[in-house]
Amino acid sequence: MENLEYDVVVLGGGPAGENAAQYAVEGTELTAAIVERELLGGECSYWACMPSKALLRPISVADATGDLDGVSTAQVEPGGLLARRDYWVSHYDDSGQVSWAEGAGLAVLRGAGRLVGERTVRVTSSSGEQLVRARHAVVIATGSQARVPQLYADALPWDSRDATGVVEVPGRLAIVGGGVVACEAAVWMAALGSEVTLLVRGDRLLGRSEPFAGEAVLAGLRERGITVRLDTSVEDVHRDSPAATGTGRIHGGKVTLHTSDGDVEVDELLLSVGRTPRLDDLALDAVGLTADDVTGGRMPEWLHAVGDASGGAPLTHWGKHQARVVGARIAAAASGRAAWEPEREAPVPQVVFTDPEVASVGMTEAEAREAGHDVVVSRVPTSSAAGTGLLRDHVAGEAQLVVDRGSRTLLGATFVGPEVAELLHAATVAIVGGVPVHVLRHAVAAYPTASELYLRLLEELPRELRVPPGS
Repeated sequence: MENLEYDVVVLGGGPAGENAAQYAVEGTELTAAIVERELLGGECSYWACMPSKALLRPISVADATGDLDGVSTAQVEPGGLLARRDYWVSHYDDSGQVSWAEGAGLAVLRGAGRLVGERTVRVTSSSGEQLVRARHAVVIATGSQARVPQLYADALPWDSRDATGVVEVPGRLAIVGGGVVACEAAVWMAALGSEVTLLVRGDRLLGRSEPFAGEAVLAGLRERGITVRLDTSVEDVHRDSPAATGTGRIHGGKVTLHTSDGDVEVDELLLSVGRTPRLDDLALDAVGLTADDVTGGRMPEWLHAVGDASGGAPLTHWGKHQARVVGARIAAAASGRAAWEPEREAPVPQVVFTDPEVASVGMTEAEAREAGHDVVVSRVPTSSAAGTGLLRDHVAGEAQLVVDRGSRTLLGATFVGPEVAELLHAATVAIVGGVPVHVLRHAVAAYPTASELYLRLLEELPRELRVPPGS
């Protein structure tokens, strides 16, 4: 067995793992290795963020041309759409990612990594085994995997990898779930030609967002011919001749779902009911830990977890943020100092790339009230700003700020409408910076841009919050 030693060993080469390794050694003499058993770049690069957005953007452009006078309506071309997806996932070739890592001074070790002792990892691959010791730290960045309840297991349903990596487009597709992946996948699968039925156990879509956001997305899905059944639970599933035919290919014969709202027969089933941290095969017990210890942050000082594996928000940008913090913390500790870190925890931004888009950050109104804040809410139509009104001839959606009355600062913001993703970062900065709303009023928005929506929202707040205290 080959024996290797690095200052930092990262298990998992997705964006969070790459960032953790980079920030741990950048500008230092430290060394780091990334252990990856699949493609360097991880879920985001090949099966999640990048392919899904590559598929959704042309659809969004075509939608815009269909709602603007003075331009010919564009049509989605399925073959071209999938070719664009293949380009953005580098045809599932990670050589570019490997070149980046090696150029950054990071070693790439191919294989599955398992803990065998303190700061020690065994890497197993088809070419043999390596025993790798970390002088300072081991970082768990193994990501997450789709949750498949036993009810569905024998039917071999699609998961998100099959949806983004679609090769064979089913004529009829049932999607179980009402969250982000389910709603986005419904859009591109319908554009590719599937007759899509969304089966949602709850009474609304996007259950963790503001209710008005889910209502707008529901209307948008139905307008494009997607069937959405709310308050519908799946009671039994049967599939004719299930077969493991490969990612993105139809996994056998007809699927029959027995639901509380009657039977549904489809050619393929996409299951989108959540993800779980990928921790089971790390041999955590070798160092006296369980998966709950990792997601609960109960680990020895040499072991860290970032990204989906940490049990935090399953979002690439959040995992990368965690990784930057942890990487800087490791580098500082190795030199005998403490890394600077902000006093307040960063809010988590998220965008749902449906039509209309949903962009949100921080607390919802309900979450803020539950946390005990004295809440003031401001909400306006997204079309109330000239910049957003110009994006489409018919603009759907609303925007909302959640403000703490005592501190006069933002607790959360939600935007629903065309291209609202680009409005989100300003709200994130305002929350992180703790900027009072009477100060935000003096951040001048260019006319006519969508950012004027902030002025409309601030004008809707009570006067006593819009002026300096004591005025």
